[in-house]
Amino acid sequence: QVQLVESGGGLVQAGGSLRLSCAASGRTFSSYAMGWFRQAPGKEREFVSAISWSGGSTYYADSVKGRFTISRDNAKNTVYLEMNSLKPEDTAVYHCAAAPRVSRFEIEYNYWGQGTQVTVSS
Repeated sequence: QVQLVESGGGLVQAGGSLRLSCAASGRTFSSYAMGWFRQAPGKEREFVSAISWSGGSTYYADSVKGRFTISRDNAKNTVYLEMNSLKPEDTAVYHCAAAPRVSRFEIEYNYWGQGTQVTVSS
């Protein structure tokens, strides 16, 4: 079992930055790939970014490529999402999730956090 807790969300103006964190506890964090997904009001949850267990491979949705950076610190059992040049369309609840292998697909992820709200004002 893996427990995930996100933090770092908030209200920011367009063009601003936020850094999300996802702290993991339970089974060995470093054996899991980690992903970030988001869900905006009235929309389906969508893939944002993912990172392999070692941190050697990273993946991004086209909508965030070049603006967001995913990273992890296995010593701290934490994965991060650095978000720059934020746009109002980035407004959503952001969830981190853990999977046996890195993937863009929700179905691959076994464990999910409760989410943290990110609101970007224009």
